[in-house]
Amino acid sequence: MSGQGISQILVYAVALVALGYPLGLFMARVYGDRFLVGGPFSWLRSIEHGFYRLVRTDAKKEQGWKSYGKTVLIFSLVFSGVLYGIQRLQGHLFLNPDHLKGVPAHLALNTTASFITNTNWQYYGGEYTMSYLTQMAGLAVQNFVSAAVGMAVLAAVVRGIARRSMGTLGNFWVDLYRSL
Repeated sequence: MSGQGISQILVYAVALVALGYPLGLFMARVYGDRFLVGGPFSWLRSIEHGFYRLVRTDAKKEQGWKSYGKTVLIFSLVFSGVLYGIQRLQGHLFLNPDHLKGVPAHLALNTTASFITNTNWQYYGGEYTMSYLTQMAGLAVQNFVSAAVGMAVLAAVVRGIARRSMGTLGNFWVDLYRSL
């Protein structure tokens, strides 16, 4: 390895170590109860409460690991169904000026699985296979949502380790909103 490669690795390592502690503190505040109380982000509190009303959850009620896991699984399955349906039905949906047909079943399933798991493996030519609606409302949304689900689960795992208990891990909907 060249000297430039070694120095680049060292610079990245130093930057990651230096940013680890402040980023950890910020994430602890975001996933804690104090983040939206006062400060520059307090205006988000009303939007957050509107989201909780929309999904009909009590933000103060924590979930055990079984309930948290079940909510994650059901949420992911619903989003999988919606994304798969958008791809298969895109020929009949709006925002399809090129009149693209529905994505074949095997390709839609593969794409859905990859975007739900945030691996985003693409085995197609985007503009020749996916309509604007499929790319915007399906794939682009899922890029954010799947990452948010992963961050929410990570927050629950960290809470479980910190509390040394799997009794309550937080609320999935709170963690999802704050991840987004």
